[in-house]
Amino acid sequence: VQLQASGGGLVQPGGSLKLSCLASGFVAGDSYVIGWFRQAPGKEREGVSCISSYDGSTYYPDSVKGRFTVSRDNAKNTVYLQMTRLNPEDTATYYCAARIRWTVNWGSASEYTSWGQGTLVTVSS
Repeated sequence: VQLQASGGGLVQPGGSLKLSCLASGFVAGDSYVIGWFRQAPGKEREGVSCISSYDGSTYYPDSVKGRFTVSRDNAKNTVYLQMTRLNPEDTATYYCAARIRWTVNWGSASEYTSWGQGTLVTVSS
């Protein structure tokens, strides 16, 4: 499985940004999970959302719930992360990751087997 994340950039506090994750290499019929993670300098990698290919279920931690929305476009093999009301604490390198089959530990980076390159999001005035 290959993943390619894009869409990062500089945004002002209170602004919005939409990240994309282009995925390829899944076997037809596989049930997989795409997760979005972020890592700020000196901090651990944190799961900020995931979406299940099985039923489209989405999950978020409290830190981003109501501000971030994950979605998918199956025709484009792309998963998106729409981020709104961004604040400086959201500054980090964002990664998308994939694993086969659902896990209750969706927010743990060690659960994922494939990773895209990071895309930097900077929230600053």
